[in-house]
Amino acid sequence: MTTAIETTNDQSNDVVAKTAENVEKLNGDFRKGAEIHRRVRKRINDIVQPGLTTTEVAELIENSVRTFMNESDSKKAGIGFPTGVSLNDCAAHYTPNAGDKTVLKYEDVMKVDYGIHVDGYIVDCAFTKTFDHKYDKLLEAVKAATNTGIKEAGIDVRLTDIGEAIQEVMESYEVEIDGKVYPVKAIRNLNGHNIGKYQIHGGKSVPIVKNGDETKMEEGETFAIETFGSTGRGYVVAEGECSHYAKNVDAPNVPLRLNKAKSLLATIDENFGTLPFCRRYLDRLGEEKYLLALNNLVKSGIVQDYPPLMDSKGSYTAQYEHTILLHPTRKEVVSRGEDY
Repeated sequence: MTTAIETTNDQSNDVVAKTAENVEKLNGDFRKGAEIHRRVRKRINDIVQPGLTTTEVAELIENSVRTFMNESDSKKAGIGFPTGVSLNDCAAHYTPNAGDKTVLKYEDVMKVDYGIHVDGYIVDCAFTKTFDHKYDKLLEAVKAATNTGIKEAGIDVRLTDIGEAIQEVMESYEVEIDGKVYPVKAIRNLNGHNIGKYQIHGGKSVPIVKNGDETKMEEGETFAIETFGSTGRGYVVAEGECSHYAKNVDAPNVPLRLNKAKSLLATIDENFGTLPFCRRYLDRLGEEKYLLALNNLVKSGIVQDYPPLMDSKGSYTAQYEHTILLHPTRKEVVSRGEDY
């Protein structure tokens, strides 16, 4: 025998009110993170110039986030994931590790990808920084493709349809660099994604090419609409020294034999939870000689590594990205600013 639970109208109204309150808090958290993202973009725009190291660029961004957020508990609010400063044929997932002496050059194409979270709600937003105008058409193509993805996105829209529209716009461009003309290609194995609480990739992928995925966007979801264009093959592979990591949301509960792995996992749980992190962040927390332990956590399936993603050698890649909120009757491009 089952017992039905009766709910009075007053109780129902209370549930609705609390749900509306939760939604408004969520939206407010996203908007706060987005406002800080815009403030950081404005602050760094004229400071980031050739001659700085990529470490200086990344730390300038991260320290600006910490200053504007003014929150000591990094799990409550602050940096959402490692600052990407991927150069040229590296499309994503590069942030310098300790000792990296890479210097930003006038000829470089740098993807600046950083996130800000408030109570686990992550604003994921990126742009491409160049100094030489010969790349302008490449940036124009990718920015137009991202804006197309934002325009096409919405409740009940199929993901493959968004990808098809993005690809059509992206690949209508070509760019002349140093006397050679290149078709702009969408990097077909990079995607946008939905965002969960404390989860940068929530399980749905927004393609930037037509891929036949009939999955639909749904009311209340949050998406990072990001596109990547390339003068190369339009396909990336994992290559090079890893800097990005994240604890898996469904990490297995497995015994760890290395004491250092146990203590490192405790540091990760305390400071990041399932938010992505990088080796510089561990250094900043005072962790030392942890690479063996970190690799042990990766091999155990507790932590996922995210190596740099490279297109063909000598190619140039660009990225633009915004976070959108799908409200019942409208979509909000929460990270939009005067700059892009």
